[in-house]
Amino acid sequence: QVQLAESGGGLVQPGGSLRLSCAASSEFAFSSYAMAWYRQKPGEECEMVATIPRGDGSPNYRDSVKDRFTFSRDTEQNMLFLQMNALKLEDTAVYYCNAPSRVGLPRQCGDNDNWGQGTQVTVSS
Repeated sequence: QVQLAESGGGLVQPGGSLRLSCAASSEFAFSSYAMAWYRQKPGEECEMVATIPRGDGSPNYRDSVKDRFTFSRDTEQNMLFLQMNALKLEDTAVYYCNAPSRVGLPRQCGDNDNWGQGTQVTVSS
């Protein structure tokens, strides 16, 4: 069973920054999969925040986070990162990493064993 572990969330003021990390169990190589950061806001459906193709392709972002978030992958350490700058109140959510080929885009992120525990990001003044 693949295990994913997100970290780096926290409480930050509007305009602040956070860097999220994602680690996987050893049998799951991020470089072999297109990967995504998802987020779940209270009372809303799961959103795909950013994606990165397998191999050397460039990330893509949903419009609301473009020019603020940066998705990167460290192949050697098998880690994913999401650098989040200029955070806004509406970025408050639980953030998850996963492979779209495993979970698609469900209505609810994180509700089964195919997900990690997520990391809470709270943007508040």
